[in-house]
Amino acid sequence: MASRPPLPNSLRMSPQHEIARIAEMRAVHSAFIYLHNQEMEFRRWQRELTEIPAPPFGEAARSEWLRQRFAALGLENVQVDELGNVVGLLYPDTQQPLIGISAHLDTVFPQGTRLKTREQDTKLYGPGISDNAAGVTALLAIASALKRSQLKPDTNIVFIGNVGEEGEGNLRGMRHLFSSAPWRDSIASLLVVDGAGTDTYVDQALGSRRFEVTFRGPGGHSWSDFGVPNPIILLARALARFSEVHTPESPRTTFNIGVISGGTSVNSIPESGTARVDLRSASMEELQKLEDRLRECVAEAWSEIPIAFRAGEPKVTLAIESIGDRPAAELPPNARILQVVRAVDKHLRVESFPRLASTDANIPLSLGKEATTIGAGGDGGGAHTLREWFDCANRDLGLKRILLVLLALTGVHE
Repeated sequence: MASRPPLPNSLRMSPQHEIARIAEMRAVHSAFIYLHNQEMEFRRWQRELTEIPAPPFGEAARSEWLRQRFAALGLENVQVDELGNVVGLLYPDTQQPLIGISAHLDTVFPQGTRLKTREQDTKLYGPGISDNAAGVTALLAIASALKRSQLKPDTNIVFIGNVGEEGEGNLRGMRHLFSSAPWRDSIASLLVVDGAGTDTYVDQALGSRRFEVTFRGPGGHSWSDFGVPNPIILLARALARFSEVHTPESPRTTFNIGVISGGTSVNSIPESGTARVDLRSASMEELQKLEDRLRECVAEAWSEIPIAFRAGEPKVTLAIESIGDRPAAELPPNARILQVVRAVDKHLRVESFPRLASTDANIPLSLGKEATTIGAGGDGGGAHTLREWFDCANRDLGLKRILLVLLALTGVHE
């Protein structure tokens, strides 16, 4: 089905009236009933997915699982790209523009983590059961509801299960999709589904930069080689200086030293000392200032080494390697996607508030596209731990919310 050109703002009905019109459609009521009645099927999907490993850079098994589900639901042109992103279209034609809906496939848990799930009353338990098996389940539920109710949005929808959202994945799946044709130019706006809940929506992308700082030296014996520069001490000096940096409360800016490693024994001067540093801010300018100060502190520590160990052999070296870079961005207050989400929440009597977060929406937002992130409904907790849980009670409220937002973005008529 060909998409209609968007109406000028002056000719559009208000978002509130538009949502009310959509919610009154018989096909939408049919979709709502389906989303309520299929809870047990959604639980089965969610547990099955959770038990498939998807460690950082190891999402292939989940990608194949989702490819099979997309095809079984009747999505068109289903494919897996070279990184493992899975995409499928609601309609077979590829006429632009498209509205995207996505959920990330990867988890924080390393290969070998026990991923057994269990169920008790309305709660599901398992590592990754909420973040983000809940989001992927919502993706499948919405695709299935659209197919079964025979709703025909005016604009085509691309369903995306992407890789590389967590940690050092550095949003690589979403970066890839928006870096080249066909999706970079054809996706007009993106709705990201991540985790549980119905009470928030993202209007500002939290920027972050991550670095691995390493000092290296000749090492030696703690007695006979005493006086040789110690990479761990040099690293500690640099980090101690950096820890005193002043960060503004607005725009909020933070830093963290999360990992330190190096050395082999208590009586050995280590050959290296490494730290991983996380910088975050709502402002790209403040993020750059924080990075500049980190580099200054590292350089100051290195400059205190005796010249013989900086220029001669064996010498002490330092390296600062970027291991993550997420852009900060912000939606305009009058963005269409924000108006739609707020109107849907008002219609469903959902109390929600905007939030600043680092999600897959960072990438399209940084490119000037409209995007937001919302939850999959229900409730969840223990994210990124082996005790993670998801409460399915009222999941259908979250799914109704997603469906109404999507249909308002695409446009739909009886």
